[in-house]
Amino acid sequence: MAKIELVNVCKRLKGDDKSILPSFKTVRNMQSGTLDNYRKRPFSIENMNLDIPDGKTMVILGPTGCGKTTLLRIIAGLIPVDSGEIRYDQVNMENTPPGERRIGMVFQNYALYPHFTSKSNILSYFLFKKKTPELDRIAREKYRKTSELMGVDMAYLLDKKPTHLSGGEKQRVALGRCITRDPALFLLDEPFSNLDQKLRERYRVNLKTLLKHFNITAVYVTHDQQEALILADLIAIMNVGRIEQVGTYENIYENPKSIFVAEFLNLDIDTPAINLICGEHVAQELKEMIIGVRPEDVEVFEEKKGDSIMGTIVDMRNIPLRNATILRTRIDTNELYVRIPLKKGPSVNRRVWLSFRKYHIFDKGSGQRLRSYRNSQSP
Repeated sequence: MAKIELVNVCKRLKGDDKSILPSFKTVRNMQSGTLDNYRKRPFSIENMNLDIPDGKTMVILGPTGCGKTTLLRIIAGLIPVDSGEIRYDQVNMENTPPGERRIGMVFQNYALYPHFTSKSNILSYFLFKKKTPELDRIAREKYRKTSELMGVDMAYLLDKKPTHLSGGEKQRVALGRCITRDPALFLLDEPFSNLDQKLRERYRVNLKTLLKHFNITAVYVTHDQQEALILADLIAIMNVGRIEQVGTYENIYENPKSIFVAEFLNLDIDTPAINLICGEHVAQELKEMIIGVRPEDVEVFEEKKGDSIMGTIVDMRNIPLRNATILRTRIDTNELYVRIPLKKGPSVNRRVWLSFRKYHIFDKGSGQRLRSYRNSQSP
């Protein structure tokens, strides 16, 4: 096991690389404005600090092109940094090559040796060492234990080469190779992205079981929030070369540091992650602020109550399987989505009054959260 620390890490990359461009949401929230302007800027990681606790699984979560894989490769030593330190258990890894860092790494495309059989791929760590009877004994024991831990019978894969394996089988062999190395650190770069939904769900659970068994430090890169929720002890939200926020899923969801984080973290595909409206609708002194409220934190009344806000229902959608009704309402020029119990809401085109159980106040310029407010009278 190992505690990993990134201390003031800097790495400048080419700005014209399309593979590292930000998502539309990222561009929209950037103060510089447009994608054309962004292309002219060099993509970089500047003074990044990140602590990955010993024995924990940290998921790096962010949109495509934000630098997640770059960060993973920096930790592995595959990409040298311009400045700063990568520490394993407080030891600077600057002069330690990747092969000596006790890393087990699973790439997105699995990176199996095409001319090796499955068994040779799994045991490849031992194939490049000087053969001795003791090494052979260790290799056999490692393979036996790895097969047991994978929870499947791998015998029928042994003599197959990667070109004759399915995506799920390649993933199984790649994880087996990672485990057999007896690593101090697991690094996983979206290993399930090439699998269908059923296999992804199955292997997520298998991987979580493996990580718990080893109690090993792991860094997992993904843009899939469901994977993050299942696998992570801690989540690091990343955006254009910087870490926006680190914490548990629950803490980040309840207390997002910025509009970007609040909009990005969303498991409910039926509604936007958060409603953003002009602050003046809540209080005149918040005129220069942006109010963010989750759909589940909005209450709907047919008569005015307290400081509730008048709106109009413009659309209604029932979702029986989730026992929910989604209302799309309008407050002046602002749209606001509401999630309520199934069929409990008034009809379309009706005037209603909206009250917020909890809302966040964001700075209009920077998008940073200034504070949050919870209605003490709400349940």
